Amino acid sequence: MAKQDRAVRTRRIFLEAAAEVFNEYGYEAASISVILERAQLTRGALYFHFTSKEALAQGVLEEAVTTQGFTPQTYKVQDWIDLALLLAHRLPREPLLSASIRLSVDPKARSLFGTRWPDWIQLSLDLLVAAKERGELQPHADPATIARLFVGAWTGVHLVSSSLPQEADLVAEVTELFALVLPSITVPGVLAKLDISPHRPERLLAESSAGQVASGTP
Repeated sequence: MAKQDRAVRTRRIFLEAAAEVFNEYGYEAASISVILERAQLTRGALYFHFTSKEALAQGVLEEAVTTQGFTPQTYKVQDWIDLALLLAHRLPREPLLSASIRLSVDPKARSLFGTRWPDWIQLSLDLLVAAKERGELQPHADPATIARLFVGAWTGVHLVSSSLPQEADLVAEVTELFALVLPSITVPGVLAKLDISPHRPERLLAESSAGQVASGTP
């Protein structure tokens, strides 16, 4: 393994270990020693990449806005749907993503590092503005309002569903959220062609992986 590749891999190991610990203990209770134990690497290796627990938290948050598995579709509204469903599918499976939300709702961590919610709002806004320009949204639909409220609703759905005695499937819950929202903002001709199936994220990720294999992308 080349030196640069090894450094990238080591950095990733520390971020994933930190994410697991932040998820389990919260930001304040998380300790460097536990993160090192989880990563099974040396303290020197850690400080080569991250100077402190604060730097680790910032590194986790930097990974929060991701479009992995996303492929542009015919309709911009479908692109918006796909990003939300892909995140819902990946979040329970990827500690880095779940830790970014845990840090965002932690008052101490939020006061230190802020959140990535403004970035998600902007990403949604860009897609919804494009959808409005293409005539996919109803005349009264305001992209800025929809983007802001939907990110808040998506986050709330995650927090509530994950705290229920029998945790609800996040993708299914977000699908239900779209079923409520889309008829009120999307023109009928586009609405009929949108796919909000809870199985869609798995299909998108499978297609993305197949495309990477075909192109030789690692």
